[in-house]
Amino acid sequence: MEIRIATEDDAAEALAVYSRYIGTPITFEYELPSVGEFARRIRSTLAEYPYLVYTEEERVRGYAYAHRLAEREAYRWGAELSVYLDSGVTSRGIGRVLYGVLIGLLKQQGVRTVYGCVTTPNPRSERLHEKLGFRRIGTLRRAGFKCGAWHDVTWFEKEIAAYDVPPPELIPFSRIAPEQIRGILGEYNAAPARH
Repeated sequence: MEIRIATEDDAAEALAVYSRYIGTPITFEYELPSVGEFARRIRSTLAEYPYLVYTEEERVRGYAYAHRLAEREAYRWGAELSVYLDSGVTSRGIGRVLYGVLIGLLKQQGVRTVYGCVTTPNPRSERLHEKLGFRRIGTLRRAGFKCGAWHDVTWFEKEIAAYDVPPPELIPFSRIAPEQIRGILGEYNAAPARH
């Protein structure tokens, strides 16, 4: 079992994980993207934010990534997180560990607040955020239409660093020192049994 930084070569296996969600309201995307499009998303994300994969027996069984909360410049110190797991690894704490590693990496970049957006009700995802210390900050009622119904989305937030004024510039993930990344990944990979 290993958590590592994703590469474009992981696109097909990560897409296979994502495919189990495409017919559900957990994602609001209607059509499953191509492998090429998924590889482009991984590459694009990694230029600015972490993109992680969780592997078992050298096969991608889950992934998590971050992206900017919103387009305007003033939002750049916040990041929205996403995690997707293969059905065989849910309810084993893998989502919690992926989020923990992701947050550790985002702290190195200078992110101050992380957010989760959950189609609700979704008890597993809601519990994940609550156990990690996120607080529920609001629900957008009937925000999306999928699978023949309107669905609410609930936002969660967690402060992960001090709000100094002015904040230092956010460091793109592609410029974080490899030894810092290895150190954060190593905390999990050196002792997976405790997770």
